[in-house]
Amino acid sequence: MVHQFETQLSYAQALDEQDELKHFRERFHIPQADNGEPAIYMCGNSLGLQPKSAAAAVAHELEQWAQMGVEGHFRGETPWFTYHKAFAEPLAKVVGAKPDEVVAMNVLTVNLHLMLVSFYRPTATRYKIITEAGAFPSDQYALESQVRFHGFDPDAAIVELKPRAGEHTLRTEDILQTIAENADSLALVMMGGINYYTGQVFNMQKITAKAHEVGAVAGFDLAHAAGNVTLALHDWDVDFAVWCSYKYMNAGPGGVSGVFVHERHAENTDLPRFAGWWGHSEKERFQMKKGFKPMYGAAGWQLSNAPVLHMAPYKASLAIFEEAGMSRLTAKSRLLTGYLAFLLGQIEHIKIEIITPEDPAQRGCQLSMIVENGRQVFDYLVSNGVIGDWREPNVIRLSPVPLYNRFEDVYRIYEILTRFKQ
Repeated sequence: MVHQFETQLSYAQALDEQDELKHFRERFHIPQADNGEPAIYMCGNSLGLQPKSAAAAVAHELEQWAQMGVEGHFRGETPWFTYHKAFAEPLAKVVGAKPDEVVAMNVLTVNLHLMLVSFYRPTATRYKIITEAGAFPSDQYALESQVRFHGFDPDAAIVELKPRAGEHTLRTEDILQTIAENADSLALVMMGGINYYTGQVFNMQKITAKAHEVGAVAGFDLAHAAGNVTLALHDWDVDFAVWCSYKYMNAGPGGVSGVFVHERHAENTDLPRFAGWWGHSEKERFQMKKGFKPMYGAAGWQLSNAPVLHMAPYKASLAIFEEAGMSRLTAKSRLLTGYLAFLLGQIEHIKIEIITPEDPAQRGCQLSMIVENGRQVFDYLVSNGVIGDWREPNVIRLSPVPLYNRFEDVYRIYEILTRFKQ
């Protein structure tokens, strides 16, 4: 459905009035701008806002600790011994998986390394990794170090996908062609589900299918995708995925990561892994015996017991996702982001080039834009209460998040930019 957007405040307010998700905004703390007014927060792509329920969730676990001490592992509403299990159902719904295929544990890059231990298994002839050029630095460093660990030169082993001359984003056909061209030497395709810089959503289903066709493994970093776009990891046949929880998942800075491992790998004893006792068979864990016996599914990749106090805000946020539902969130997201793109297109006195794909199927909340006098414009937005972010060398990122952003927020950005003077 094509919406005929308008450039009046009353139009934005009418959209807010009709929004069936509008009440969720009240579930979050909105930061204040320097003028004392609520900020126009457009930085969920970097750090999501704090759910008001997060403090109570942490306080509850602190109280459990105070009242029961070590017995909190086995008593209470959500015993710590099985705390991670409370995340399986809601996380599975967010990423399109089966509950046994997901687990909350560790932090993002730690989990990426653990997955690479299992799924990057190079040989003398099949050793290459395909990834997007300009991937998030942590992913680049992880891939480089894993390649070196196996004795290969990153310059030879890592194939970087670059846009065509004059373009900012990758074409799916070029990604698939690169996979085909490296068919005999390719071990792994490992990309971001969404490129952090451009905001492009990659066609993970087609990429996975092509990787499997040539005998390679497919994995994705979903840091900017989980809680943002519709995912169907199980049905897409993805081998593994990792994501953080502090962006669109609103679990707080450095929040506990998530992992997906497809069920066909659940009992694959040929896969190497770095093991820890929390991934060991739950029935035998406290027998303290030698000999690692992994739990079924993604849980078998756990290392240590859950950091409960850090996971409590994640649990609180997932309860909100359960109530809102990803289908409703993504529908509102498309409308919000489309409205922002429309309004930016109405500004004539500032040269703005949106480099995020125009196709709603290839973007989530985030719009990345190259702006004339970009740093000056960004600082002007900040001085007027807009919290977005700046990415070197010349990109402003704004992300209207459906859980807590309003159409009026989007309109206010347009209104502020119309007052900007070079």
